[in-house]
Formats: sequence, C-alpha cells, structure tokens
Amino acid sequence: MAEDVVTIEAPQVLLTNVSFDVSVEGLAADRRAKLLLNGKVVVAGTGPSLAATDVEVAETDDVRLEVMQDGARVSEKVLPVIPAAVSVLPPVVAILLAFLLRSVIPALFVGLVVGAWAVNGLTGYGAIAGFFETVTVYVLNAAIDPDHMAIMMFTFLIGGMVGVISRNGGMVGIVDRIMPFARSPRRGQGVVALLGLSIFFDDYANTMIVGNATRPMSDRLHISREKLAYLVDSTAAPVSTIAVITTWIGFQLGLIDAAVKSLDGIEQTPYVLFLNSIPYSFYPFLAIFFVFLVIYTGKDFGAMYKAEVRARQTGEVKRKKSTVSTDTSGDEFYHKTGIPCRAMNAVLPIVTMVLTVIFGLFISGEGDTITDIIGSADPYGVLIWASLLGCLMAAALTLGQRLLTLDETIDAWLAGARFMMTGLVLLVLAWAIADVADVLQTAPYLITVLGDSLSPYALPAIVFLLAGATAFATGSSWGVMAILMPLVIPLCWAVLQVNGVADAEHMHILYSSIACVLTGAVWADHCSPISDTTVLSSLATGCDHMDHVRTQLPYAFIGGVVAVSLGVLPAGFGVPWYVLLPICVVVLVTIHRFLGKPVDAVHASSSPAAQVQESS
Repeated sequence: MAEDVVTIEAPQVLLTNVSFDVSVEGLAADRRAKLLLNGKVVVAGTGPSLAATDVEVAETDDVRLEVMQDGARVSEKVLPVIPAAVSVLPPVVAILLAFLLRSVIPALFVGLVVGAWAVNGLTGYGAIAGFFETVTVYVLNAAIDPDHMAIMMFTFLIGGMVGVISRNGGMVGIVDRIMPFARSPRRGQGVVALLGLSIFFDDYANTMIVGNATRPMSDRLHISREKLAYLVDSTAAPVSTIAVITTWIGFQLGLIDAAVKSLDGIEQTPYVLFLNSIPYSFYPFLAIFFVFLVIYTGKDFGAMYKAEVRARQTGEVKRKKSTVSTDTSGDEFYHKTGIPCRAMNAVLPIVTMVLTVIFGLFISGEGDTITDIIGSADPYGVLIWASLLGCLMAAALTLGQRLLTLDETIDAWLAGARFMMTGLVLLVLAWAIADVADVLQTAPYLITVLGDSLSPYALPAIVFLLAGATAFATGSSWGVMAILMPLVIPLCWAVLQVNGVADAEHMHILYSSIACVLTGAVWADHCSPISDTTVLSSLATGCDHMDHVRTQLPYAFIGGVVAVSLGVLPAGFGVPWYVLLPICVVVLVTIHRFLGKPVDAVHASSSPAAQVQESS
C-alpha cells in the first residue's frame, strides 16, 4: 500500500520560532498530494515528492504532520515542540557541572540525560525514555560511528605502542638524549613546543605523540602537567589549521567546494579560497605566538602560575587531589630494570608512525596534484595504519633485542592501552553530546538568535563568535565546520550581493568568514571542557582534565579576544591583515607583561627544578 512507502522527513524535535524543512517521499507520481501541519496545508503539488522550507511553529504543543492524497491520509508523524532556548541546555548543563564538580564524566552524562529528555518532549515519560536512550541511542551511536571507531582504534594502538616503548626503556632513552638540550624547565618547554610545530599534519597524531613522548622529560624537569597539556594543546590544532598539507584540508576543501558550487560569481577554486583565508586565521597564529612568548619570558599568570610554582617548589607535577588515575611512574609506564635504555627503541616506532601518516595520505588519495591527493585521502584509515605499524616496529625492536619476553611485550601493550580508557570514555561522551546538540538543532538556534541584521563588514567577527559559541557548546570543531561552512559561505555571499559589494575589492570579507568558521571553532575548543581535542591533550599528557581546562582557559580567552577585536573585526572593514597581525602581537606582549609573573624566580635556588638544572 502507498501508506507503507510514503515517508516524512523532518527534525526529530522542533523548536519554537526556529524554521525547519520537511520533505515527503514515495508519493504516487500522477496524483495530487498535500502536506498538512495541525490541519493546515503547508505545501501541495503533484509528483513523487513534496518539500516545504522555512516552516515555523510558535507554540510548544505537539504538532501533527499529515500527508493527504486523494482525500486519504497516506502518512503522518507527531513531533514534540520545545522552547528554542532548551536546545542549548544540555551543553550548558554539562559545562557548568564540569566546572562545579571538577569532573567531566558525570557532567557529560547529566547533560546527555537532559538532552535526551528534551528530545522526548520534556514530559514525565520523556524523562524515563531519555534516561535509557542516553546509552542505548546516543552513546551507542557515538561509539559505533566508523570515524569515531577509527579514532578509538588509533588511540588504543598508540597507547599500546607507548606502553611498549616505555617498558623497553626507549622513552627513558629519549629523555636521556634530550636532557642535555633541555637543562631547564624553559628549555624543556621549548622542546615540547618545537615538537608540536614539527608534527603539523594532524592534530590527533600531534597531541598523542608529543604528549606521550615528552611527559617523562617534563616530569623530570618539574614542569607541571597543566603547562605540558597547554603546550601540547596549543601547538596541535592551531598548527593543523594553517598548514597547507594536513588531514584537515580534505575535509575543509570538501565543505568549501559543496558551498560554492551553487553560487554565481565565485570563480576561485576551493583550494585558492582556502589559501586566501589563511592570512585571516588570526587566532591560530596568536595562540602559537603566545606559547613561545610564555616560554621565552618564563612568566605565567592565573591558575597556570600556581601550578608551575607548585611543580617547581615541591616537585609535584600534578595537583594532589588530581583525578588522573595513572601516572608515568606507575605500573603502566615503568621500564624494566637491568636493560639498556636506548632512544632508538622509541624513536624508530615514532618515526615509523610519522612517515606512515605522510606516505599513507599519498597512497590513499588520488589526483594529479598534492592538494588533490591529500584532499581525497582517508585520514582515519591512515592513522590506524600508522599506529599499527608503530606498534609492530616497537614490538620487533623489543623482541629482537630480547629486552622483553613476548608475554611481557603484550602486557606492556595492554597496560599502555588501558591508560587511554578514561580519555576514550570522555571522547565517546563528548561525541554523544554533540549528537544530542545536532538533534536539538543547537546551531540553527544560535544562527537564528545571532543572524539578524548582518553588516557585511562585521560579518567575519559575527561568524567567529557564532562558531565559537557553537563549538563551546558542542565540543567539536569538525562538527562546527560541517554545520556552519555550508551556511556561512552562501550567507556571506548573499550579504555581499545585497549590499552591492560582491566584487574583488571586498573578497577579503569572504576569505575572513571562511577562516573564522575554523578559527572560531578552534578557539572555543581550547576553552571548552567537552572538546575532544582538549580531552585528548589531557589524556596524552596525564593531566587532570579540569585542571587543564582551568589553566588554559585564561590564555586561550585572551588570545581569542585579541584576535577577534583587533584582528578579525578591523579586517572586515578592510584593514590589511599584515598590519593587524603585528598589532595583535604587540598587544599580547603588553598584556602578558602586566599579568605574567616569573615562575622560576620564586625560591629558585631551593626548588627541585633548580637542583635538576644544577646537576645537569
């Protein structure tokens, strides 16, 4: 029967005064049909499908969608309607609880429950159904998503590799080799930052490699885990956003290409648009600069200053009540006694992994140019190849030199993989709450609230703030790019055309808007406790997650405010980026000079770090 095949596609839950689209498929092609909302005709026509756009509901009562054909109802769907502001409640609840409880897992779980309740209509039955759907729908779907599973596999594999190269003495060997260059906390921080810049091709690989490889050195120099996590986090995504060959570029080019296909008047290719947007990526440049400014001056402020003073004076690299359950000195990462600690046994697996990523991107991609090849590559599959070969190289070196037995090698791998479990739980919950935000249409609501009366010159700054708000609420910069890029580019071009400035002289507004989708999301990722990259940074460095968020937030916030107020906003009005970037740098230096306090000057002579430096 026709009723069995006619389907209504609509959002799972509707928001008051936020427009949505409805489509109907499977209709008899030769008969007239109409779509009704609470008995009122929304759209009518003849053909196999119907579509209605920009439909709005003003009341919070459930609405009934019906499809009528020849006077008979062939399909219907009842949808709950909730107040629009509720769509931001799940991430807001999760973020507030994360700060209050200083524990992210229960905060995310409560946020998920609130979101699932909202999806089911904010009723008593919806609360019960939502509680169970939190796990059976959202957590489950987040865990079995192929891309998410690839990241989890990569994380487990690299964790296992780190376990092996720690147990076989390779990590200690690296520390022994680096220590002559990193004779002080400042030099040690410089090593971490330079390694972060060198692994530019992927933020996940950057975070996991640099964080795990430098943690023992950092601990020996009495650099706080909070500072290490900041250095790793602020030289991961910012580098990947402005490098021209990364695992990000294929994703970005695909989004840009899809957005400009239907636009008349834009003749530049997606790659050229992307390249032209890089100079307007103020926040990534400023974030990287701020890292080296903090290292060079040896000055910190706020919670980071307290963490660094604690580490220097007492040697405690973590807060005593830290919730990190494992440590580099624990069973997971001790090295076997009585064996030689050779740096080669850690360097070769890491180099194998890095080279595999680089070559894998070329092997898995297609095209005549480097851009085409990287753009069509499979980054997730390549990361799995790389971490797998890294594990095999670590095991081969370990067994070949008879440093560990086969059982000891397997036990070391499992210990390293177990170290990643807490972070993976956080990742799954962060992905799940992003899915809830998608169902609740958090991004369309924010666009509705912030998108009226747009000035073309202020548009890039508005996009930056919108991307930041959405990423802070959802915790996913890639998710924000996927949501906003298809909306921002047509919106920007339409605003330029309406205002009669859609010409070469004003293309900088489009370039800046493209950059701000990405950079606004990265900025919010550095501030949000539910960000996947922030979670990974805490995981890789063995830092309590909320300690990392609290200490990094002031640094990221200042960088973002300077970027949007003195970079993005004036750039929209036509001030050249090469004039604005130096101004932003000078302002950051000035702010840091007044806020920063020298860490190593506090009881330096008696601190454990000073003793390490003297003994070196």
